[in-house]
Amino acid sequence: MKTERTLSEKRALWAWMFITVPLLYFVLVRFYPTLDAFSISLTDWNIVGEKSFVGLDNFIALFSDPVFWVVLGNTFEYLLLGVPISLLLSFTIAYYLDQIRFGHGFLRACYFIPFLTTAVAMAWVWRWFYQPVPIGMINLALGQMGIVQMEFLRSTTQALPAVLAPAIWAGLGFQIVIFIAGLRAIPNTYYEAARVDGAGSWQILKEITLPQLRPTIIFLVVISSIGFLRIFDQVYNMTQEGEGGPLNATRPLVLHIYKAAFDDFEMGMAAAQTVVLFVILSVITLIQLRVLRDDKD
Repeated sequence: MKTERTLSEKRALWAWMFITVPLLYFVLVRFYPTLDAFSISLTDWNIVGEKSFVGLDNFIALFSDPVFWVVLGNTFEYLLLGVPISLLLSFTIAYYLDQIRFGHGFLRACYFIPFLTTAVAMAWVWRWFYQPVPIGMINLALGQMGIVQMEFLRSTTQALPAVLAPAIWAGLGFQIVIFIAGLRAIPNTYYEAARVDGAGSWQILKEITLPQLRPTIIFLVVISSIGFLRIFDQVYNMTQEGEGGPLNATRPLVLHIYKAAFDDFEMGMAAAQTVVLFVILSVITLIQLRVLRDDKD
C-alpha cells in the first residue's frame, strides 16, 4: 500500500531539488576542469593538435625555468605584503567606523564602492595616476611638494608595490564590512563587564575584541590569501602590454599561466602551473580547516 510522504521527507526532497542545480554547476564547471588540468599537465598540447603524453616533463621544465621562480617569488610577495597590510587597514577603519553613528551607512558605502568597481577600469585609472608629469597626478603632487618624481610602473623595485596598492584598495570595502559584522556580533555584556572591572581601551581591544574576532580574522586571512595568490586584473591592465614587467618584476603565477596558454599555446605547461597553484591554494585551505578545528576545540 502506498503511503504518503512525511513532512520531513518532502522537505528533504525539495532541498535536494534545489541543491541539484548548483551541484551540477560545480561538477561540470569547477570539479571536472580541475581534474582535467591534472591530465593535461602530463601532455604536450597546443589546443588544436593531438595530445601527446610526456609524463613529468612539463614539471621538470617548469622547475628548471628561472623565470618561473621569479614569478613564484612575485606571487608570494603579493601574498606576504597584501594580506597583513589589507587586514591591518581594514580592521583599523572598521574599528573606528563602528563607533561612528552619524553618517555610518554613507561612510561604509564609500569604502565599499571600490569593491564593486570594475577591476579593469580601476586599474587603468591607477595606471594614469602613476604616469610621469604632467599626466600622472601622483608625480604631479610630489613635484609640487619638491619631491623628485618616482618611476612607479617603470621601475623593477617600485612596480610591484605600485600594482599591489590598487589591489589592496579595491578589497578594503569587503574586508571592512566583514570586520564590522564581526564586531557587532560581540555581546555588549563583555565590554560592560570589562569597563566595570576598570579595563582600558587597549586592554579591551587586546583581551576581548581581538580574541572574539578570531574566526573573522581567519576567514579574511584565507580569502585574502587566495585573492592575492590569484591576482591578475591589476597586473595585466597596469603593465606594458600586460606582460607583468618591467623584466617580469610584477608578473604573478596566474598571468604566467595565461601567457603560456594563450600566447605560447603550451597548454601542457600552463596546466602544470595550474596544478602548482592548485596545490598552494589547497595547502592554505587545509591550514584554515586545521586552525578552525583548533579554535572549536
